[in-house]
Amino acid sequence: MKTFNSSQEMERVFDEGEESILDYADMSTLKKPGKAATRRVALDMNASAIARLDSFAERYGVSRQALIKVWLMERMDEEDARAAHLSAPSVV
Repeated sequence: MKTFNSSQEMERVFDEGEESILDYADMSTLKKPGKAATRRVALDMNASAIARLDSFAERYGVSRQALIKVWLMERMDEEDARAAHLSAPSVV
């Protein structure tokens, strides 16, 4: 693996396109970023509900699946906040 004598030398080499950053990276230590584990969920809905979902998804410019994911996460956050509020000691 190559090294530089100074940060200015490193900036010059890359700014001028003389070399690739890969020449200076220890490729044996690189790791791919972790991806959150996902599981598939099947959801049966009536046609009118799907049509409404599609209408909202189109309005927001996202896919049906993305909209469902966001809405479910928002609702779960709301439920967590509600549960935390209900379990908090009341002030008299």
